[in-house]
Amino acid sequence: MEDLEKRLTEDGSHTFYSKQFNETFHSKYGAKQESEITYIKGCNIKEKLTTKNHLKVIDLCYGLGYNTASLLEVYGQNIYDCSLEIIALEIDINVPQQAIKNNLLSFYSPNITKDLNIIANTQKLKKDNLNIELLIGDARQTIITLLRSNFKADAIFFDPFSPPKCPQLWTVQFFELVAQCLENDGILATYSCSAAVRKAMISVGLNIGRNYAMGKRAPGTLATKNNIPLQPLSLKELEHLQTRASIPYRDPSLTDNAIDIIERREKEQLSSDLEYTSHWKKRWLNFSHSFE
Repeated sequence: MEDLEKRLTEDGSHTFYSKQFNETFHSKYGAKQESEITYIKGCNIKEKLTTKNHLKVIDLCYGLGYNTASLLEVYGQNIYDCSLEIIALEIDINVPQQAIKNNLLSFYSPNITKDLNIIANTQKLKKDNLNIELLIGDARQTIITLLRSNFKADAIFFDPFSPPKCPQLWTVQFFELVAQCLENDGILATYSCSAAVRKAMISVGLNIGRNYAMGKRAPGTLATKNNIPLQPLSLKELEHLQTRASIPYRDPSLTDNAIDIIERREKEQLSSDLEYTSHWKKRWLNFSHSFE
Protein backbone atom coordinates (compact mmCIF):
# COMPACT_ATOMS: atom_id res chain seq x y z
CA MET A 1 0.00 0.00 0.00
CA GLU A 2 1.53 3.29 -1.13
CA ASP A 3 2.27 5.99 1.42
CA LEU A 4 0.30 9.06 0.30
CA GLU A 5 0.95 12.62 1.50
CA LYS A 6 -1.85 15.20 1.58
CA ARG A 7 -1.07 18.42 -0.31
CA LEU A 8 -3.04 21.68 -0.47
CA THR A 9 -3.59 23.18 -3.94
CA GLU A 10 -4.18 26.83 -4.80
CA ASP A 11 -7.98 26.59 -5.09
CA GLY A 12 -8.22 25.28 -1.52
CA SER A 13 -8.80 21.65 -2.46
CA HIS A 14 -6.38 18.90 -1.47
CA THR A 15 -4.61 16.24 -3.46
CA PHE A 16 -2.13 13.48 -2.68
CA TYR A 17 1.58 13.34 -3.41
CA SER A 18 2.74 9.93 -4.63
CA LYS A 19 6.21 8.91 -3.51
CA GLN A 20 6.13 6.08 -6.02
CA PHE A 21 5.72 8.48 -8.96
CA ASN A 22 7.34 11.51 -7.29
CA GLU A 23 4.38 13.59 -8.41
CA THR A 24 1.08 14.93 -7.13
CA PHE A 25 -2.19 13.56 -8.46
CA HIS A 26 -3.38 17.02 -9.53
CA SER A 27 -2.17 20.42 -10.67
CA LYS A 28 -0.86 22.74 -7.99
CA TYR A 29 -3.32 25.34 -9.32
CA GLY A 30 -6.26 23.35 -8.01
CA ALA A 31 -7.41 19.74 -7.82
CA LYS A 32 -11.12 20.53 -8.07
CA GLN A 33 -10.58 23.29 -10.61
CA GLU A 34 -8.57 20.95 -12.80
CA SER A 35 -11.42 18.44 -12.87
CA GLU A 36 -13.89 21.17 -13.80
CA ILE A 37 -11.82 22.93 -16.48
CA THR A 38 -9.77 20.16 -18.05
CA TYR A 39 -12.38 17.42 -18.02
CA ILE A 40 -15.93 18.70 -17.48
CA LYS A 41 -15.49 21.78 -19.67
CA GLY A 42 -12.99 20.08 -21.99
CA CYS A 43 -15.38 17.23 -22.79
CA ASN A 44 -18.34 19.59 -23.13
CA ILE A 45 -20.25 17.60 -20.53
CA LYS A 46 -23.09 20.06 -19.93
CA GLU A 47 -24.06 20.17 -23.59
CA LYS A 48 -23.79 16.39 -23.91
CA LEU A 49 -26.12 15.92 -20.94
CA THR A 50 -28.74 18.09 -22.63
CA THR A 51 -28.50 16.46 -26.06
CA LYS A 52 -28.12 12.75 -25.23
CA ASN A 53 -30.47 10.22 -23.68
CA HIS A 54 -27.63 8.15 -22.23
CA LEU A 55 -24.16 9.54 -21.50
CA LYS A 56 -21.23 7.14 -21.23
CA VAL A 57 -17.98 8.29 -19.62
CA ILE A 58 -14.61 6.63 -19.00
CA ASP A 59 -12.69 8.08 -16.05
CA LEU A 60 -9.23 6.75 -16.84
CA CYS A 61 -7.13 6.88 -13.68
CA TYR A 62 -9.87 7.56 -11.14
CA GLY A 63 -7.38 8.46 -8.41
CA LEU A 64 -9.00 10.39 -5.57
CA GLY A 65 -12.27 10.63 -7.49
CA TYR A 66 -12.32 14.34 -8.36
CA ASN A 67 -13.26 13.95 -12.01
CA THR A 68 -16.18 11.66 -11.28
CA ALA A 69 -17.22 13.86 -8.34
CA SER A 70 -17.30 16.99 -10.52
CA LEU A 71 -19.29 15.10 -13.14
CA LEU A 72 -21.80 14.03 -10.48
CA GLU A 73 -21.96 17.65 -9.29
CA VAL A 74 -22.93 18.86 -12.76
CA TYR A 75 -25.34 15.97 -13.22
CA GLY A 76 -27.09 16.82 -9.95
CA GLN A 77 -27.46 20.54 -10.69
CA ASN A 78 -30.28 20.04 -13.17
CA ILE A 79 -32.86 17.41 -13.93
CA TYR A 80 -31.42 16.07 -17.18
CA ASP A 81 -33.47 13.74 -19.33
CA CYS A 82 -30.35 11.63 -19.60
CA SER A 83 -29.03 8.57 -17.79
CA LEU A 84 -25.35 8.51 -16.83
CA GLU A 85 -22.92 5.59 -16.95
CA ILE A 86 -19.34 5.92 -15.73
CA ILE A 87 -16.63 3.26 -16.01
CA ALA A 88 -13.58 4.26 -13.98
CA LEU A 89 -10.15 2.63 -14.16
CA GLU A 90 -7.70 2.77 -11.25
CA ILE A 91 -4.66 0.69 -10.36
CA ASP A 92 -4.68 1.28 -6.59
CA ILE A 93 -7.90 1.06 -4.59
CA ASN A 94 -6.03 2.56 -1.64
CA VAL A 95 -6.05 6.00 -3.31
CA PRO A 96 -9.83 6.62 -3.40
CA GLN A 97 -10.23 4.93 -0.03
CA GLN A 98 -7.63 7.20 1.56
CA ALA A 99 -9.25 10.23 -0.07
CA ILE A 100 -12.52 9.31 1.64
CA LYS A 101 -10.83 8.48 4.94
CA ASN A 102 -9.10 11.88 4.97
CA ASN A 103 -12.27 13.76 3.94
CA LEU A 104 -10.48 15.31 0.97
CA LEU A 105 -13.66 15.61 -1.09
CA SER A 106 -15.91 16.80 1.73
CA PHE A 107 -16.63 20.14 -0.01
CA TYR A 108 -18.84 18.26 -2.47
CA SER A 109 -22.45 17.75 -1.38
CA PRO A 110 -23.25 15.04 1.20
CA ASN A 111 -24.99 13.00 -1.50
CA ILE A 112 -21.89 13.04 -3.70
CA THR A 113 -19.48 12.18 -0.87
CA LYS A 114 -21.80 9.33 0.10
CA ASP A 115 -21.69 8.05 -3.48
CA LEU A 116 -17.89 8.35 -3.57
CA ASN A 117 -17.67 6.40 -0.33
CA ILE A 118 -19.76 3.60 -1.81
CA ILE A 119 -17.66 3.56 -4.98
CA ALA A 120 -14.38 3.42 -3.02
CA ASN A 121 -15.58 0.57 -0.83
CA THR A 122 -17.69 -1.55 -3.19
CA GLN A 123 -16.35 -0.48 -6.62
CA LYS A 124 -19.86 0.05 -7.94
CA LEU A 125 -22.90 2.27 -7.55
CA LYS A 126 -26.31 1.93 -9.14
CA LYS A 127 -29.31 4.12 -8.43
CA ASP A 128 -32.02 5.82 -10.45
CA ASN A 129 -30.47 6.81 -13.80
CA LEU A 130 -26.90 6.50 -12.55
CA ASN A 131 -24.55 3.53 -12.94
CA ILE A 132 -20.87 3.65 -11.91
CA GLU A 133 -18.29 0.87 -11.92
CA LEU A 134 -14.69 1.11 -10.72
CA LEU A 135 -12.29 -1.42 -12.28
CA ILE A 136 -9.12 -2.02 -10.27
CA GLY A 137 -5.88 -3.05 -11.99
CA ASP A 138 -3.42 -2.01 -14.68
CA ALA A 139 -5.46 0.02 -17.17
CA ARG A 140 -3.65 -1.73 -20.03
CA GLN A 141 -5.47 -4.89 -18.96
CA THR A 142 -8.73 -3.58 -17.47
CA ILE A 143 -9.55 -1.65 -20.63
CA ILE A 144 -9.94 -5.02 -22.35
CA THR A 145 -13.17 -5.42 -20.38
CA LEU A 146 -14.54 -2.32 -22.10
CA LEU A 147 -13.42 -3.50 -25.52
CA ARG A 148 -15.08 -6.88 -25.06
CA SER A 149 -18.36 -5.24 -24.08
CA ASN A 150 -18.07 -2.78 -27.00
CA PHE A 151 -18.31 0.15 -24.57
CA LYS A 152 -18.19 3.44 -26.48
CA ALA A 153 -17.65 6.56 -24.40
CA ASP A 154 -19.05 9.99 -25.18
CA ALA A 155 -16.29 11.43 -22.99
CA ILE A 156 -12.96 10.10 -21.77
CA PHE A 157 -11.23 11.78 -18.84
CA PHE A 158 -7.61 10.80 -19.56
CA ASP A 159 -5.74 11.51 -16.35
CA PRO A 160 -2.69 9.31 -15.63
CA PHE A 161 0.49 10.57 -14.01
CA SER A 162 2.66 12.53 -16.46
CA PRO A 163 4.31 10.77 -19.43
CA PRO A 164 7.84 10.79 -17.95
CA LYS A 165 6.51 9.29 -14.70
CA CYS A 166 4.00 6.81 -16.12
CA PRO A 167 4.80 6.25 -19.82
CA GLN A 168 2.91 2.94 -19.76
CA LEU A 169 -0.39 4.78 -20.26
CA TRP A 170 0.81 7.24 -22.91
CA THR A 171 1.98 4.81 -25.60
CA VAL A 172 0.79 4.42 -29.17
CA GLN A 173 -0.42 0.92 -28.36
CA PHE A 174 -2.49 2.01 -25.37
CA PHE A 175 -4.02 4.92 -27.28
CA GLU A 176 -5.05 2.41 -29.96
CA LEU A 177 -7.16 0.64 -27.33
CA VAL A 178 -8.48 3.88 -25.86
CA ALA A 179 -9.50 5.18 -29.29
CA GLN A 180 -11.56 2.02 -29.84
CA CYS A 181 -13.55 2.92 -26.72
CA LEU A 182 -14.37 6.43 -27.97
CA GLU A 183 -17.72 7.15 -29.61
CA ASN A 184 -17.58 8.74 -33.07
CA ASP A 185 -18.74 12.08 -31.66
CA GLY A 186 -16.97 11.58 -28.33
CA ILE A 187 -14.21 13.74 -26.86
CA LEU A 188 -11.07 12.64 -25.03
CA ALA A 189 -9.59 15.28 -22.73
CA THR A 190 -6.23 15.37 -20.99
CA TYR A 191 -4.04 17.91 -19.22
CA SER A 192 -0.95 16.90 -21.21
CA CYS A 193 0.40 18.98 -24.10
CA SER A 194 3.36 16.66 -24.66
CA ALA A 195 4.40 16.41 -28.30
CA ALA A 196 4.94 12.67 -27.82
CA VAL A 197 1.39 12.28 -26.53
CA ARG A 198 -0.10 14.34 -29.33
CA LYS A 199 1.83 12.42 -31.97
CA ALA A 200 0.66 9.13 -30.46
CA MET A 201 -2.94 10.32 -30.67
CA ILE A 202 -2.51 11.39 -34.28
CA SER A 203 -0.86 8.07 -35.17
CA VAL A 204 -3.97 6.14 -34.08
CA GLY A 205 -6.27 8.31 -36.18
CA LEU A 206 -7.45 10.87 -33.66
CA ASN A 207 -7.88 14.55 -34.50
CA ILE A 208 -6.39 16.82 -31.86
CA GLY A 209 -6.77 20.36 -30.61
CA ARG A 210 -6.07 22.51 -27.59
CA ASN A 211 -7.82 21.96 -24.29
CA TYR A 212 -8.65 24.86 -21.97
CA ALA A 213 -5.67 26.33 -20.12
CA MET A 214 -5.53 26.26 -16.34
CA GLY A 215 -3.42 28.62 -14.26
CA LYS A 216 -0.04 29.19 -15.90
CA ARG A 217 0.03 25.68 -17.32
CA ALA A 218 0.04 25.35 -21.12
CA PRO A 219 -3.25 24.17 -22.63
CA GLY A 220 -3.77 20.42 -22.56
CA THR A 221 -5.11 18.34 -25.43
CA LEU A 222 -8.52 17.33 -26.76
CA ALA A 223 -8.95 14.46 -29.20
CA THR A 224 -11.86 13.23 -31.32
CA LYS A 225 -12.54 10.70 -34.05
CA ASN A 226 -14.67 13.00 -36.19
CA ASN A 227 -13.87 16.49 -37.34
CA ILE A 228 -15.56 18.08 -34.34
CA PRO A 229 -14.44 21.72 -34.17
CA LEU A 230 -11.58 22.04 -31.69
CA GLN A 231 -9.31 24.96 -30.90
CA PRO A 232 -6.40 24.42 -33.31
CA LEU A 233 -2.81 24.08 -32.21
CA SER A 234 -0.62 27.14 -32.56
CA LEU A 235 2.17 27.28 -35.14
CA LYS A 236 4.64 26.77 -32.32
CA GLU A 237 2.82 23.63 -31.19
CA LEU A 238 2.57 22.30 -34.75
CA GLU A 239 6.30 22.75 -35.24
CA HIS A 240 6.87 20.98 -31.92
CA LEU A 241 5.31 17.91 -33.54
CA GLN A 242 8.14 17.93 -36.09
CA THR A 243 10.90 17.62 -33.46
CA ARG A 244 12.43 14.66 -31.67
CA ALA A 245 10.21 15.44 -28.69
CA SER A 246 7.29 14.16 -30.76
CA ILE A 247 8.64 10.62 -30.98
CA PRO A 248 5.99 8.70 -29.06
CA TYR A 249 6.29 6.14 -26.32
CA ARG A 250 5.84 2.56 -27.51
CA ASP A 251 4.88 -0.62 -25.67
CA PRO A 252 4.35 -3.38 -28.27
CA SER A 253 3.30 -6.03 -25.75
CA LEU A 254 1.41 -3.65 -23.45
CA THR A 255 3.33 -5.19 -20.56
CA ASP A 256 6.62 -3.25 -20.42
CA ASN A 257 7.73 -1.27 -17.39
CA ALA A 258 8.43 2.46 -17.40
CA ILE A 259 12.21 2.10 -17.70
CA ASP A 260 12.02 -0.11 -20.80
CA ILE A 261 9.48 2.17 -22.49
CA ILE A 262 11.57 5.27 -21.82
CA GLU A 263 14.78 3.60 -23.02
CA ARG A 264 13.08 2.44 -26.22
CA ARG A 265 11.97 6.00 -26.96
CA GLU A 266 15.40 7.45 -26.20
CA LYS A 267 17.03 5.04 -28.66
CA GLU A 268 14.53 6.02 -31.33
CA GLN A 269 15.22 9.70 -30.66
CA LEU A 270 18.98 9.19 -31.03
CA SER A 271 18.58 7.66 -34.49
CA SER A 272 15.94 10.14 -35.66
CA ASP A 273 16.43 12.69 -38.43
CA LEU A 274 13.87 15.03 -36.87
CA GLU A 275 14.90 18.46 -35.64
CA TYR A 276 16.45 18.66 -32.19
CA THR A 277 13.90 19.99 -29.73
CA SER A 278 16.50 22.40 -28.35
CA HIS A 279 16.74 24.05 -31.79
CA TRP A 280 12.97 24.48 -31.88
CA LYS A 281 12.99 26.03 -28.41
CA LYS A 282 15.79 28.43 -29.33
CA ARG A 283 14.08 29.47 -32.55
CA TRP A 284 10.85 30.31 -30.76
CA LEU A 285 12.67 32.03 -27.93
CA ASN A 286 14.40 34.29 -30.43
CA PHE A 287 11.07 34.86 -32.17
CA SER A 288 9.38 35.96 -28.94
CA HIS A 289 12.31 38.23 -28.06
CA SER A 290 11.99 39.98 -31.43
CA PHE A 291 8.63 41.37 -30.25
CA GLU A 292 9.94 42.73 -26.95
